[in-house]
Amino acid sequence: MTIRAVHHLNCATMCPVAGFLLGSGTWSEVGFGRGHMVAHCVLVETERDGLVLIDTGLGMDDIDGRTGLSASFKRLVGPTLDPAETALAQIQALGYSVADVRHLVITHLDLDHAGGMPDFPNAKVHLHSREHAAAMTRTHYKERERYLKAHWAHGPKWEVYTESGDTWRGLPAVTRLRGLDADIGLLPMHGHTRGHSAVIVDAGPHWLVHAGDAYFHHRSIEGGSVPFGFAAFERATQMDSAARRASVAALRQLRTSYEDIKLFCAHDPHEYGRFL
Repeated sequence: MTIRAVHHLNCATMCPVAGFLLGSGTWSEVGFGRGHMVAHCVLVETERDGLVLIDTGLGMDDIDGRTGLSASFKRLVGPTLDPAETALAQIQALGYSVADVRHLVITHLDLDHAGGMPDFPNAKVHLHSREHAAAMTRTHYKERERYLKAHWAHGPKWEVYTESGDTWRGLPAVTRLRGLDADIGLLPMHGHTRGHSAVIVDAGPHWLVHAGDAYFHHRSIEGGSVPFGFAAFERATQMDSAARRASVAALRQLRTSYEDIKLFCAHDPHEYGRFL
């Protein structure tokens, strides 16, 4: 009841190589041409607690070369690195300031989801405790590639959570975040990373479920053949195959069981377009 408005933002256009493998067209149409992905973030205006930003995309430090985005990431993923696409620029364009963003709710700390954290240094950062631990220790080679220490070098105000018996639609959840009156919570969907979570938002007539990178293409949920490139990328980046598959199954069941749910992932431009 404390949410005034919800804004859907693309905070990093990405143009990966071999677009035909991502469903961007046939080989004869695009060859090794680039694909199209987004970084779907959500800005929530609340009555009591200022602005809440769900995921941050890439930030100004990434664009200015201060965080160490690798040459291989830039070459293969092809981020446009446009300052106007940062959450900071888009929030300012709405007439707000950095200080108005009081909470960041993060699905996981991969570089393309947490890059904008330094742009909001005084915001509380809410995430699953397993995700925080994985990013701080970076014990696996995949974690050393996906997590950039520069994104939290400013010393964020971490708020970490574990499931403690709470549920949402029959699934383990964290439905009350510290310092937030609005109905925004974490829905653990591990597998892509150790502590990956979806974020749920009570947006009035429906619930938004930001699934992060639990899946990458709408057909994973709606049915049909997932483009080979996305399926391969899911397998290459996952930390726990069984947990990731279970997360997708749970999200698929949510979508079919409840009509008041609007479900979307972080990188599918088709899903992002539905909110424009």
